[in-house]
Amino acid sequence: MHKDTKENILLCALPEKEKICYDYVGVVAIKLLFMKRKETKQSALTAREVEEQTRLALAAVFAQKKLSPGARVAITAGSRGIANYLTILRTVAEFIREHGAEPFLVPAMGSHGGGTVAGRRAVLAGLGITEESVGAPIVDGDDVVEVDRAGGLPVYADARAKVADGILLINRIKPHTAFRGERESGLLKMLVVGLGKVPGAALFHRQPPEHLAGTLDAMGQVLLKNLPVLGGIALVEDAAEQTVLIEGIPAGEIPVREAELLKTARALLPRLPFTGADLLIVDEMGKNFSGTGMDTNIIGRFRIEGVPEPENPPAKRIFVRSLSPLSEGNANGIGLADFTTARLVRAMDRRATYLNILTTGYLNRGMLPLIFETDREALEAAAQSLKKTLAECSAAWIKNTLHLQEILVTPDLAGPCRDAGYEPVKEAELAFDGDGNLVPCWGKTGEQSP
Repeated sequence: MHKDTKENILLCALPEKEKICYDYVGVVAIKLLFMKRKETKQSALTAREVEEQTRLALAAVFAQKKLSPGARVAITAGSRGIANYLTILRTVAEFIREHGAEPFLVPAMGSHGGGTVAGRRAVLAGLGITEESVGAPIVDGDDVVEVDRAGGLPVYADARAKVADGILLINRIKPHTAFRGERESGLLKMLVVGLGKVPGAALFHRQPPEHLAGTLDAMGQVLLKNLPVLGGIALVEDAAEQTVLIEGIPAGEIPVREAELLKTARALLPRLPFTGADLLIVDEMGKNFSGTGMDTNIIGRFRIEGVPEPENPPAKRIFVRSLSPLSEGNANGIGLADFTTARLVRAMDRRATYLNILTTGYLNRGMLPLIFETDREALEAAAQSLKKTLAECSAAWIKNTLHLQEILVTPDLAGPCRDAGYEPVKEAELAFDGDGNLVPCWGKTGEQSP
């Protein structure tokens, strides 16, 4: 929790004497089914295969651009919780050293980490990425250089990457949470927004949502032309957030190949297997799960002014319980929820959150939802907003929007879950502890469901 009380005043925490009382006889036991997704046909790579495929990917990149002895190669390191991230970065650094060059990591995460050197290092450390674990120095700073212009807009790049002998981009390819285009989250976005640091990220997100895809392409082309980009290592994950593809792409082929890989990634995107539930309970939000704290592709909400909301979202109300410590206080996306807890708001670093919100320009995503001291109060209020009791609500409970292998649902949602490849494993119960907070059901033993 952030310790600066001036920075983290909880405006909405209710004193004990002002606690809200609801017209409820009491909450009866609510049955849940613990469901687990079946293994998919497309197998995830083993740890050994990750290393092997990373080396093959690097060989494909450097087949066209040889490494000179002593060349300094900047490796991008972002803020997302990518599967096998540390193994891939460590393997890349080893490969580059074995070929006589000098690798170094450049934190490439736009405004994340509070837009500071210390904040970015803390984000990487939270992912297990340090100089010792990767075997390469982290070289960072806040200064950027204007490389050129695209459509009248300046195009920025990290000053250290600009003077390197080579730049290797590494990122996961996946649909973006704010716009649609041939290329969304991936290598070009790492180049434009990640290496653009705060100025580049702010300029990019200042564009209207309908122009973001075109802006990404235009700025990406400028940077590919003017920076010493060697190529990229593209990563694709399956619905269980495991690595299924690692591919090396020479710099000149990135735009075309990334568009093709996005189609693959979109087909593998995890989804909640139901629509129209009354409540969606999310244990944790955070930047380590999604740039928006909760992936908009999963929860079916955009909250961007002028952008239509998705049809048939999974749930009518969203309650998010806590902020992941790995988010370093950044609660960007809190406005995607309807209800939250005082403990989440206390964990917010308002400076980091506001910087992220103002950089993107999506103010609605930073608006605080209704805040309650306990989970029970929040859930009862959510039910009341639907003119129901909590016992009458259809509900689903997930850990976060990145890890959807396991979900808890009320029995009425079991059918769609089965149709989507989930199997009932155990029976559980939505219950509260003495403090009024939910008792975790993950991995607990119970009666086997029929």
